[in-house]
Amino acid sequence: MKKYCLTLDLKDDPALIAEYEKYHVAIWPEIHQSITGSGITNMEIYRYDNRLFMIMEVDDTFSFEKKGVADAANPKVQEWETLMWKYQQPLKNALKGEKWVLMNKIFQL
Repeated sequence: MKKYCLTLDLKDDPALIAEYEKYHVAIWPEIHQSITGSGITNMEIYRYDNRLFMIMEVDDTFSFEKKGVADAANPKVQEWETLMWKYQQPLKNALKGEKWVLMNKIFQL
């Protein structure tokens, strides 16, 4: 099983952060299906202040490219992503249109 870690910032507004967290208490069923159907077997998101950290565990069927293509063709995922962008902001060195940025592992015990 492979693990990926990604990061993203939320807008620095306590009310928006609270709303964002409420959406993640019970994500839409279509979003759950798009995640699990892509080969993601576990996903956790942690927050410190306005910084988010996501851990994804995936099986051998997962690829970022296939997930991106499937998400682009799924109207409900696009609706979710548009809604979430109300709360999110790109990292300073993110590529244009990039939200979650893949992190490099620098240490393992």
